Amino acid sequence: MVRPVNDARILARALADPGSVVEFDAEGWTALLAMARAEQLIGTLAIRVDGLPMPATVKAVLADSSAAAEHGRRAALWEAEMARRALSAVDCPVILLKGTAFVAAGLSAGQGRSIGDLDILVPRASLDAVETALLTAGWEWVKPDPYDDAYYRRWMHELPPLIHRERDRMIDVHHTILPLTARITPDAEALIVGSVALENGLRTLSPNGMLVHAAAHLFADGDLAGGLRNLWDIRCLVEEFGTDGLDEEARRHGLHCEITRSLRLVEVLFGAGKASNFDRPYIRRITARDGWGRATRPITRLAFYVRSHWLRMPPTMLARHLWTKWRKG
Repeated sequence: MVRPVNDARILARALADPGSVVEFDAEGWTALLAMARAEQLIGTLAIRVDGLPMPATVKAVLADSSAAAEHGRRAALWEAEMARRALSAVDCPVILLKGTAFVAAGLSAGQGRSIGDLDILVPRASLDAVETALLTAGWEWVKPDPYDDAYYRRWMHELPPLIHRERDRMIDVHHTILPLTARITPDAEALIVGSVALENGLRTLSPNGMLVHAAAHLFADGDLAGGLRNLWDIRCLVEEFGTDGLDEEARRHGLHCEITRSLRLVEVLFGAGKASNFDRPYIRRITARDGWGRATRPITRLAFYVRSHWLRMPPTMLARHLWTKWRKG
């Protein structure tokens, strides 16, 4: 029997080469399922390995996960429809982002995908009208604290998060794809202009826009939590649409390095690519799970957490922000 290595590379391999799971013993299946659940990829894994021989207990777990993913897909589409209705009187494009965009457009990246909040992108000039329409339709503020509210409105790439009082579903309203304090300043207007209409009037980013957004979210705006899922999104988008015009699009938004690294790491984790010395810390962070799905490599995680804050804002602003948050408990 195959004895898996003790990090999430076995999950990456299972997604890219589903046949690799057929020789797993009980320990291997336990590790794979635990990692997939922790990385919110178990629904995707269920679809990838469907039809392969596996223990009955594993088959039952994956069947439940597949059903849960389908329920999540329907809930995400319904929430998008509710937002569409709420914003129908606002004269602006409403662009779905991330998982909801993938399932709404019927993309392979949406197959089995775990979907959390509804993320939308609207022009910054329309934020007041969008906010008013959502509040009128039953959404409420999640962060009533005056400091948090002011921080979001002045420095972030989105409004403070909202939650619907009846459906208990979150919506994040973006006006660009990176914080205004970040060193990289994508061209939000170009992303909106290049967006693609769906039949119901909502929109998605163009394929290259989706790739740019995924790379920005992964490497320019976070600590790589959920990095394996984001890289799988990128792998699926590239497989479905290719990369024609991607380099030009990435350079337009100042994200050439992030796109280039994304494509390299996709090849390393889901293909036959070899990690460079510069890429190894990213691989180490993205695959930091043990055989029970628990987070490992705390020093690496801490380093990327610090890096994420460093990317988000200048040092003086960061120090002031952290001091304020610490004083508030």
